[in-house]
Amino acid sequence: MTKNSFVMVDGLDGSGKGTVVDALQKWAEMKGMKLLDLRLYCREKGAFPEPWEIEDYDAVVSAEPTFCFVGKAIREELIRTTDRKYSAMSLAHAFALDREILYKRVLIPAIKAGKYVFQERGISSSLVYQPVQERIQLSELLRLAGNKTAMQFAPGLFIVATVKPETVIRRLGTRQKKDYSIFDNLEFQRNIDSRFRSDWLRQLFEQHGSKVIYLDTDEPKTAEDTQKEAVKLFEEFIAQK
Repeated sequence: MTKNSFVMVDGLDGSGKGTVVDALQKWAEMKGMKLLDLRLYCREKGAFPEPWEIEDYDAVVSAEPTFCFVGKAIREELIRTTDRKYSAMSLAHAFALDREILYKRVLIPAIKAGKYVFQERGISSSLVYQPVQERIQLSELLRLAGNKTAMQFAPGLFIVATVKPETVIRRLGTRQKKDYSIFDNLEFQRNIDSRFRSDWLRQLFEQHGSKVIYLDTDEPKTAEDTQKEAVKLFEEFIAQK
């Protein structure tokens, strides 16, 4: 099967996922591609584009959760640190629904049309995070419609940004824009770090046709180092297609 041009980047909070996606976005722009930044589109329009609206674009830049509809509720309510507590299963259903809308409205049409898709986070985050919050079986998560769809259209390239949890907490502390996420604590980051590095996660994606690469983003590497290495890995990937 020919690998698709869908690249998913995941890892700990503050691991450099956004840095990698930014590097791939710049790569596409330097190639003269017409690029749809879905993050900006959703923020500005408060909605997803219709499938016909993406036809003229060569590449799409995306993120999960999204920035409208269910994704906006996840970001602004469900995962924020407040006195209101939502269960891991409630989050799992919300993420899966947000994902299902994203895939049906944008990603599946883009993938089928052979467009480049660069996305920060995805189904991998649900498989890593929710079972750490509460005991949820992977099989239960994979049965949710949005998650099932995501695995049917697994990324051609799955990049896992790896970094020590202690480094992540320092980085999060220096950010000017705070997310106030329920996940931003050292114990939680240590737990999910082992899951991102696990054989079962790598094997699951490989079984669905993904090439899985671990990209070390820890100090003393700079953001520029990470960007250069990410582009190199991506160019090697598309050269092998």
